[in-house]
Amino acid sequence: MSSRSPEPVHKSGFVNIIGNPNVGKSTLMNVLVGERMSIITNKPQTTRHRIIGIVNGENYQIVFSDTPGLISEPAYKMQESMHHFAVSTFADADLMLFMTDTLEAPEIHEKLQGRLQNLEVPLIVLINKVDLSSQAKVEKSIANWSTKFPKARILPISALEKIGIDHLLGLIIDALAEGPEYYPKDQLTDKSERFFVSEIIREKILLLYHQEIPYSTQVIIDQFKEGEAKKGKIIRISADIIVGRKSQKSIIIGRAGEKIKRLGTEARKDIEVFLEEKVFLELRVKVKENWRDDERTLKYFGY
Repeated sequence: MSSRSPEPVHKSGFVNIIGNPNVGKSTLMNVLVGERMSIITNKPQTTRHRIIGIVNGENYQIVFSDTPGLISEPAYKMQESMHHFAVSTFADADLMLFMTDTLEAPEIHEKLQGRLQNLEVPLIVLINKVDLSSQAKVEKSIANWSTKFPKARILPISALEKIGIDHLLGLIIDALAEGPEYYPKDQLTDKSERFFVSEIIREKILLLYHQEIPYSTQVIIDQFKEGEAKKGKIIRISADIIVGRKSQKSIIIGRAGEKIKRLGTEARKDIEVFLEEKVFLELRVKVKENWRDDERTLKYFGY
């Protein structure tokens, strides 16, 4: 009588990524998931929401969570909400990734260090941007973080250059326990296409405008409709760009509408790549005074 091979174990879990703004959390998420999950710019406070990205294999499912950077002293209610998104990751993680990089000082807020030291789940400290530093500096950084977190795995990586990513993925899978499929195997995120379209538009605002303007704007998709055009299908999208003051509206629009025209063109190109369809994009600018400190408005915007 032949013995049957045991069923392969299916592993799954929630892996949450935290760290200071601009250390590369969104870049890592995109590399791991293989899609443009989080907008990436060189400006801090880019990610405002908690974004889930799902990595599936035949015998595993990893649910990654990219959060806003930790803000030690929120300046307004929207930042308080962003900080809450980041802190909430401690409650439901099966494994925690704390991300730093070789460019920032190896210092950490005392309260956060205490939280990480007292974790009941495995911790991996990722030292990102090793491609931008000397070997000696990387080794010094590893030694510093090993002292702070002696129980953690310390892993130097470059998310942008994909250095150490395969090793990281292997460590994560090894650390996960047996578990179910939390999401369908073909699902990549819990966010809608509308959400990512609004994020693409907001990314272009971050890239094209300066000073306070990018942080005073919110993008709301008003219409997202598939229709017919002369040469096949087209998706018609209208979006409202919310600003906090009247003076900001004129800056977004620019002289004779030049700025908003450029914004619309660059956003449309990326949206077409993302949706793999032709897109007609209409942008409008609306003023909502001091919306970042208005609790009702923030709730409506999903904060």
